[in-house]
Amino acid sequence: MLKLKTRKGVSKRLRLTKKGKVKYSPCGKSHLLSSKTTARLRRLRRAKTVEGKKDIKYIKRMLPYG
Repeated sequence: MLKLKTRKGVSKRLRLTKKGKVKYSPCGKSHLLSSKTTARLRRLRRAKTVEGKKDIKYIKRMLPYG
């Protein structure tokens, strides 16, 4: 059987946890940080998880060996 190809753009942005959740790092923390509040920057440090069931199913299909 052929190897399945991973979508490289998705693999660079998203990770699968051991329980099968999809984890990602939120955007908006690379530049123009002085205009953002400290509370907002603190929230941006934490990793987020994808919530929608359809989105998770679609992402897992793009990350076959995740």
